[in-house]
Amino acid sequence: MAPLDRALVFIGFMGAGKTTAVGEVGLALDAEMLDSDDVLEERFGHSIAEEFERNGEAAFRAKEEELVCEMLAYAGSDSVIALGGGSVLSARVRDALEPHVTVLLDIDVKTAWRRAGRGRRPLAGDPESFAKLYEQRRPLYEELADVFLPPDIRPLTDLTRALTNPAFGGVAIRALPWLRALAAFPPGTRLLWAAAESGEYPVLVGRGLVSAGDEDRLARIWPFDRAASRPFCVTDETVGELYGGRLGKLAESIAIPPGESAKTLATAERVWRELAHAGMTRADHLVALGGGVVGDLAGFCAATYQRGVPVVQVPTTLVAQVDSAYGGKTGVDLPEAKNYVGAYHQPAAVLVDPDTLRTLPLAELSAGWVEVLKTALIAGGALWERVCAEAPGLPPEERTILACARLKLAVVAEDERDGGRRQVLNLGHTVGHAIETATVYGRYRHGEAVGLGLLAALRLSGQEQLRAHVRELLSARGLPVALEGVGVDEVVAAVAHDKKRVGAHIPFVLVHAPGDVRVGCEVADRDLRAAVAELVA
Repeated sequence: MAPLDRALVFIGFMGAGKTTAVGEVGLALDAEMLDSDDVLEERFGHSIAEEFERNGEAAFRAKEEELVCEMLAYAGSDSVIALGGGSVLSARVRDALEPHVTVLLDIDVKTAWRRAGRGRRPLAGDPESFAKLYEQRRPLYEELADVFLPPDIRPLTDLTRALTNPAFGGVAIRALPWLRALAAFPPGTRLLWAAAESGEYPVLVGRGLVSAGDEDRLARIWPFDRAASRPFCVTDETVGELYGGRLGKLAESIAIPPGESAKTLATAERVWRELAHAGMTRADHLVALGGGVVGDLAGFCAATYQRGVPVVQVPTTLVAQVDSAYGGKTGVDLPEAKNYVGAYHQPAAVLVDPDTLRTLPLAELSAGWVEVLKTALIAGGALWERVCAEAPGLPPEERTILACARLKLAVVAEDERDGGRRQVLNLGHTVGHAIETATVYGRYRHGEAVGLGLLAALRLSGQEQLRAHVRELLSARGLPVALEGVGVDEVVAAVAHDKKRVGAHIPFVLVHAPGDVRVGCEVADRDLRAAVAELVA
């Protein structure tokens, strides 16, 4: 990977751990370590809290702006910098960040309050004002960030060991090889760090990552040394024609038929056998180039071939870029039910090129948008408002793709194995999967079926007004809002085989409001039947 030729600048809210991260990374790189708060206190001769008391926030911000702009103007590849949480309120500071790699250390407001609240910082006096300040600043941090590092689920325990083995470091140390590689990425590329109990991996989101066909640049950011680990590609016949030649030299490329009907054990066996015939070993890795079907199938083959090989996900459809490429769920369908055979197998990396969406047929783009809508219902707030306002017929904005991916990754970090919080991502999928199964995976695209499932879930939630709004959004994109080609009995019977079933209970995900989604809800049989019947009517 190429060396970094810009300063690393860490930003984030109070308590995010910027000072700690700069200390770790600075030592690892033998770089100059600067903390704007520390330098300010040295210049003041007293604490920042005392400066607030003496001269007020406005005077402090003016001095902070001058210092930070000075630091950024002289910073180079040998600098690692932590900025005070409020420094990015300055337009001058935001402009000065442009030449550098800006790293956002994410933190939730509850953890931030536990670390920095109760008067430990000048603007951390009461939890209500603290939470309001957090929400005000968050969009700024997200707009500026080139890199998003999540809260650390495996914090640093031994700095000495971390300097020789990143596995023992904090999240900034573990992601450091990818921070250093940013110089090789296309302009505007952003890095998300995905973390789960079973492993971590980089997610790169940037235009031209794949579609540009720049083999040299792609090789510099590829997660494996191809001389030591050969890439074997699984794609579909359509995507392979478009992008298969843009991944550089492949040891083998296996193309399956497009569509959900190919996501079967028979297709998986074909892939396994072709990999065996081609001589793939456990030292090699798979590449999943395509949409959700390819990602699920190739991920499953990677999880099981020789008891497990790495997989790099290269999603080329909207449903895959916003949802299915992340989180490690892999599998195939059975005639009895969808995704009934599978495994959890986290990818080694995910490379997301939004430009590949330009070659998607409109019907596929619209169907994939349903996963964006589902994610927005879960998130609420600004994402919900933005998704509702986006024009039909066009790919969503890159920031929307990024926001959807970040939500999925945050949920998976909290609950990798569907034991609780992750079930929220099944919103609309219980009835949606049943529709796919009852129609033999042939009549409806996945997103179309999930759209109908969302309408059923909102009916079961008692959200009549919200259901009407979602119905309008689906209809505006030419998506089905009525169920055809299958009866109520068949769909209800398929729901009974849902893989989330525990005993006699099938947990439903219901919506109280955008941003307030509940898991593990019980639904009476008669209510389920009525919600499905309403779709048929």
